[in-house]
Amino acid sequence: MFCALTVNAQGVFSKEGQQKKADTLQKLKLTPFVHGTLQLPKDGKAEKLIVFIMGSGDVDRDGNQATSRRNTFKKMADQLAKKGIATFRYDKRVIPMLKQNMDYRKISFNDFIKDAKDAIAYFRNEGNYNQIFIAGHSQGSLVGMLAAKDTADGFISIAGPSTTIDEAIVSQLEQQMGMGKEAEYAFNALRKDGKVTDYNKGLASIFNEDLQPFLLSWMPYNPTEEIKKLEMPILIINGTKDLQVTVKDAEVLHDAAPESELKIFENMNHVLVTIEGDDLENAKSYNESWRPLTMGLVETIANFVTKH
Repeated sequence: MFCALTVNAQGVFSKEGQQKKADTLQKLKLTPFVHGTLQLPKDGKAEKLIVFIMGSGDVDRDGNQATSRRNTFKKMADQLAKKGIATFRYDKRVIPMLKQNMDYRKISFNDFIKDAKDAIAYFRNEGNYNQIFIAGHSQGSLVGMLAAKDTADGFISIAGPSTTIDEAIVSQLEQQMGMGKEAEYAFNALRKDGKVTDYNKGLASIFNEDLQPFLLSWMPYNPTEEIKKLEMPILIINGTKDLQVTVKDAEVLHDAAPESELKIFENMNHVLVTIEGDDLENAKSYNESWRPLTMGLVETIANFVTKH
């Protein structure tokens, strides 16, 4: 669907700031919109690289947002480096746009795909890695599928939805608020007319006029269809305590790509930590950076990358 980008590594791509820890931790500015951290093993050498793509919202390269700090992907990168695997994690586009006083409301879902492809193109051009894997979390799973096609050597879906965004929102609203039909009506109008004004005001946070163009750019992509197009090793991960993306989503993706590997972690939630208690504990964990990643998660990812 999208062609792989080929970008000259000179000029457009530049290093940002000072390299640290004997070049094992490098802050890179690949484009005006892709700012991230390349993390290498202690000896500075790696044959394989994982590019991490974050989920929805103003998520930075470490997996944090303005209202919550958990360092999910900083922890993951630290642990993968100890296993000899390089990683690149980058801020969602909205963050550099805000720093540059740009209008983030003009972001399209396709911009996220372009950013991921730009990252892959940079490291391909650099030529330091034999293989490049894409790992997408939540919304980043779909972005990763679309970016990985014809560009990556493997794909990892972490808590990735299996349905289109409108189907996912309708289902969640029906379960949580009993407003599924109202949301479905609004999405149908948006799809037909390109905008919607006649919607239940209880849904204003979703159908805000500024957000509608972004939703329109996101709605056409169906993860279950996109994953079928990938001709590469695939790993699908989810947890039984994920309140946003269910185990069923992971199973549907696995059924769509039957040669994929499926790993379900007992009691792991959406931010990849183990929850032994109730939904309140689950919600609090989103802002508890002291929690370790679920045991076995990093090992599963490392083993998948190493054997392929």
